[in-house]
Amino acid sequence: MCYGRERLPSREDALGFRPPVENENAIVVENLRERLAETEARLERARAREAELSLRLEEMKKFVRVMEILETYLRRRFRDQRDDVVRRCSSSPSSVLVP
Repeated sequence: MCYGRERLPSREDALGFRPPVENENAIVVENLRERLAETEARLERARAREAELSLRLEEMKKFVRVMEILETYLRRRFRDQRDDVVRRCSSSPSSVLVP
Protein backbone atom coordinates (compact mmCIF):
# COMPACT_ATOMS: atom_id res chain seq x y z
CA MET A 1 0.00 0.00 0.00
CA CYS A 2 1.07 3.52 -0.65
CA TYR A 3 0.37 6.26 1.90
CA GLY A 4 1.82 9.15 -0.09
CA ARG A 5 3.11 11.85 2.25
CA GLU A 6 1.43 10.33 5.27
CA ARG A 7 3.58 8.29 7.63
CA LEU A 8 3.08 4.59 7.88
CA PRO A 9 1.11 3.51 10.92
CA SER A 10 3.32 2.45 13.80
CA ARG A 11 2.83 -0.63 15.95
CA GLU A 12 1.40 1.59 18.68
CA ASP A 13 -1.09 3.11 16.23
CA ALA A 14 -2.14 -0.34 15.10
CA LEU A 15 -2.62 -1.53 18.69
CA GLY A 16 -4.36 1.68 19.64
CA PHE A 17 -2.13 2.82 22.51
CA ARG A 18 0.95 4.93 23.10
CA PRO A 19 3.67 4.15 25.61
CA PRO A 20 3.90 6.46 28.62
CA VAL A 21 5.91 9.66 28.27
CA GLU A 22 8.36 8.42 30.93
CA ASN A 23 9.20 5.45 28.74
CA GLU A 24 9.72 7.71 25.73
CA ASN A 25 11.99 9.97 27.77
CA ALA A 26 13.98 6.96 28.95
CA ILE A 27 14.37 5.82 25.35
CA VAL A 28 15.50 9.29 24.25
CA VAL A 29 17.97 9.50 27.14
CA GLU A 30 19.38 6.06 26.32
CA ASN A 31 19.68 7.01 22.66
CA LEU A 32 21.53 10.20 23.60
CA ARG A 33 23.86 8.25 25.90
CA GLU A 34 24.69 5.81 23.12
CA ARG A 35 25.36 8.66 20.71
CA LEU A 36 27.54 10.40 23.31
CA ALA A 37 29.53 7.20 23.86
CA GLU A 38 30.03 6.81 20.10
CA THR A 39 31.12 10.46 19.81
CA GLU A 40 33.57 10.08 22.70
CA ALA A 41 35.00 6.92 21.10
CA ARG A 42 35.43 8.74 17.77
CA LEU A 43 37.06 11.66 19.57
CA GLU A 44 39.48 9.32 21.34
CA ARG A 45 40.40 7.69 18.01
CA ALA A 46 40.88 11.12 16.43
CA ARG A 47 43.16 12.20 19.28
CA ALA A 48 45.21 9.02 18.97
CA ARG A 49 45.51 9.59 15.21
CA GLU A 50 46.53 13.21 15.81
CA ALA A 51 49.24 12.10 18.26
CA GLU A 52 50.52 9.53 15.75
CA LEU A 53 50.60 12.10 12.95
CA SER A 54 52.33 14.66 15.18
CA LEU A 55 55.02 12.12 16.00
CA ARG A 56 55.49 11.29 12.33
CA LEU A 57 55.67 15.00 11.49
CA GLU A 58 58.42 15.54 14.06
CA GLU A 59 60.34 12.56 12.67
CA MET A 60 60.03 13.99 9.16
CA LYS A 61 61.25 17.40 10.35
CA LYS A 62 64.33 15.74 11.88
CA PHE A 63 64.94 13.86 8.63
CA VAL A 64 64.69 17.10 6.61
CA ARG A 65 67.16 18.83 8.96
CA VAL A 66 69.63 15.94 8.55
CA MET A 67 69.21 16.09 4.76
CA GLU A 68 69.84 19.84 4.78
CA ILE A 69 73.03 19.34 6.81
CA LEU A 70 74.14 16.61 4.43
CA GLU A 71 73.37 18.78 1.41
CA THR A 72 75.41 21.66 2.85
CA TYR A 73 78.31 19.33 3.58
CA LEU A 74 78.25 17.82 0.08
CA ARG A 75 78.05 21.24 -1.58
CA ARG A 76 81.05 22.40 0.42
CA ARG A 77 82.99 19.24 -0.47
CA PHE A 78 82.12 19.63 -4.14
CA ARG A 79 83.17 23.29 -4.13
CA ASP A 80 86.45 22.45 -2.37
CA GLN A 81 87.26 19.66 -4.80
CA ARG A 82 86.33 21.80 -7.79
CA ASP A 83 88.53 24.63 -6.52
CA ASP A 84 91.35 22.16 -5.94
CA VAL A 85 91.06 20.84 -9.51
CA VAL A 86 90.97 24.37 -10.93
CA ARG A 87 93.99 25.35 -8.86
CA ARG A 88 95.97 22.28 -9.98
CA CYS A 89 95.07 22.78 -13.60
CA SER A 90 95.92 26.47 -13.61
CA SER A 91 99.24 26.02 -11.82
CA SER A 92 100.40 23.19 -14.04
CA PRO A 93 102.51 24.22 -17.09
CA SER A 94 100.95 21.40 -19.11
CA SER A 95 97.60 23.07 -18.84
CA VAL A 96 98.54 25.67 -21.41
CA LEU A 97 97.73 24.41 -24.86
CA VAL A 98 100.29 25.07 -27.56
CA PRO A 99 98.91 25.39 -31.10
